[in-house]
Amino acid sequence: MAFADYQNEIYFAALGGRTPDFPMDYATLEAKAAAALPTSLHSYIAGGAGDELTQRRNVEAFADWGVVPRMLVGAAQRDLSVSAWGLTFPSPIFMAPVGVIGLVGDKHGDIAVAEAAAKTGVPAVFSTLMEDPLEEVIGHAGTTPSFFQLYTPKDRDLAASLVSRAETAGYRGITVTLDTWVPGWRPRDLSSGNFPQLRGHVLKNYTTDPVFRKMVGSDDPQSIVLHWVQTFGNPLTWDDLAWLRSLTELPIVLKGISHPEDARRAIDAGVDGIYCSNHGGRQANGGLSALETLPGVVEACDDRVPVLFDSGVRSGTDVIKALGLGATMVGIGRPYVYGLALGGVSGLVHVLRMLLAEADLLMAVNGYPDIAAVRANIRPSR
Repeated sequence: MAFADYQNEIYFAALGGRTPDFPMDYATLEAKAAAALPTSLHSYIAGGAGDELTQRRNVEAFADWGVVPRMLVGAAQRDLSVSAWGLTFPSPIFMAPVGVIGLVGDKHGDIAVAEAAAKTGVPAVFSTLMEDPLEEVIGHAGTTPSFFQLYTPKDRDLAASLVSRAETAGYRGITVTLDTWVPGWRPRDLSSGNFPQLRGHVLKNYTTDPVFRKMVGSDDPQSIVLHWVQTFGNPLTWDDLAWLRSLTELPIVLKGISHPEDARRAIDAGVDGIYCSNHGGRQANGGLSALETLPGVVEACDDRVPVLFDSGVRSGTDVIKALGLGATMVGIGRPYVYGLALGGVSGLVHVLRMLLAEADLLMAVNGYPDIAAVRANIRPSR
């Protein structure tokens, strides 16, 4: 079934008097989710670093690119499938890691994400910061591959334990986030002193880990948080990549790469994927958008490894543009969180299907039978 068929489902349901349960555009989705979420949680999800210039630029940068339609090519069938690390995915999107997703909805958001992955075939990258242990989450994803995102702790034994648990549980790759060893300056959260982890939230992967439990030595909540603070952030260097590589035979993807030279050096050091991202503008302000850095990173990778991308993606059109600029797969962040906030698994599935339907229809109308055709017909708009 083509992803575009979701449009037909909606129109035919309306003939029977049923209109969509959830918004069909990002602006309305965001506004309704803001009203539905607790204020502190919405602030944490929606906020960015500094005056949020980079966060805004992430979104606005997509307007700097346009796609040129090609007619009379008969793109009645479109192939949006992609392959990476020996796996084939039915679509080029994935759910990016979100550290507080476990608090969204019924406070089992990680499991809800896995269930949505099972229903749609859209894979998820699950954060180290989970409200349910990683072993209890993955089974809900069914046959859809799951990936584990690692915030590398200072304690190497703890890092090795987390990676080993993920590999044993069946996760298919490890995404190492490089830009979050210390929190960025986030005025929205600072104004209310809002930091969920310091209140003991989303720490289940730590409290169920034998190495961490040995470090803490008790079940005292304050002691748990104190030890988490002391070990959380490890500013990795190039010298650490050999150690990371030694921890697992799973593919290792480095998240936060924006400079071509960093991409080349990382691949030379043996990593299996590059993840071009600026954390959605949450960690550092004042930089370029992630989309502006994507073409240089893609060129530097030279098809040696898959290139993942996120930051600022708000629509199926954005997905197509990121693919056009060379991304292998495109990560969805805030939109899927808002879908979960509004309607649980059903709301999240709706958002994913909505994005894919728009992307598929854009390819159909513009005469693109596959992603290669998108890449051949994307141009700067100014």
